[in-house]
Amino acid sequence: MENKFTGKFIALDGPDGCGKSTQVRLLVDWLVKKGVDVVSYREPGATAIGEKIRQILLNPEHIAMTTAAEVMLYMAARVQLWNEKIAPALKDNKCVVVDRWLSSTCAYQGNAGGFGMDKVIKIAADCLEKCWPDLTIILDVDLKTAATRLKKNLDRMEQKGNNYHQKVREGFLKLSKQREGFVVVKASDDIDAIHKRVIETVERFKFTRCGGAQ
Repeated sequence: MENKFTGKFIALDGPDGCGKSTQVRLLVDWLVKKGVDVVSYREPGATAIGEKIRQILLNPEHIAMTTAAEVMLYMAARVQLWNEKIAPALKDNKCVVVDRWLSSTCAYQGNAGGFGMDKVIKIAADCLEKCWPDLTIILDVDLKTAATRLKKNLDRMEQKGNNYHQKVREGFLKLSKQREGFVVVKASDDIDAIHKRVIETVERFKFTRCGGAQ
């Protein structure tokens, strides 16, 4: 079990309210019990610079922020996280699990915001040593279910309308069909059922020796 996940990079992503943070925690707990040396990070954040960028991005007062500015700020936080935390952990052969990654910027700003997913990916390719995790699990949830899971005090991104968030969901599903190493998991059920699907996914997934999907 340890060998399969050694030096592997896994992301859980999806629309707001899909349950990512909970499923990241449960997956990490499961990996630890299996004896895997694992670390996890949230994105944007997990570094001093990234947390400050997160505050700027999610502050509801910053309504004037453009989509292009969002792209650049999310990418800046991501680059810092990669260089400061993720790359060293992978070099040490740890398994890295992240709550969101490049797929989020593609779905939110690229698709829903109209910036363009290809443009987002191009910027990432110019900034990141490794754009894509070895495995990306997209937790897919309908808007009605997602809305019931959100806290009352919505952040700036969560406050965007239903039309925007429907396009976010569509962006994730579109990306999952275009790229290898993506698996969509139904996430409208209870926490335990979703966790079971996530575990089944990581157990079935065939990692290559050098990283990436077969």
